[in-house]
Amino acid sequence: MDALWKMGKASIRELQEQLPEKKRPAYTTVQTMVNRLEEKGAVRRVRKIGNAHIYEPMITRRAAYRRLIDDFLDLFGGSARPLMAHLLETGKLTLEDVRTLETTLAKTQGRGLLSHDGKQEDR
Repeated sequence: MDALWKMGKASIRELQEQLPEKKRPAYTTVQTMVNRLEEKGAVRRVRKIGNAHIYEPMITRRAAYRRLIDDFLDLFGGSARPLMAHLLETGKLTLEDVRTLETTLAKTQGRGLLSHDGKQEDR
């Protein structure tokens, strides 16, 4: 998806060529991944040039990240605490990240989007 978001529209071959040469999967592997993404509505065929289908993303990077994060959190019963603890313990969460989170939290609280238990309220 990253290559397709960067390129906007691309064929299977163009997508394959964007992947790192040392770890580049076979053409058919990329084709299978794109076909599955198409079945899920993440990409669509926009036209055909010769034998090559041209694809474009149907979801934004942000929407994909949100869905992926939501699905990931579901593995932990919806709680971000285990993830945050792991990021802190492994040094992958920087002080700058924490400050950004604090600012975002303050803005969210200011708009009344959080309940008393810290969960987002539906509005």
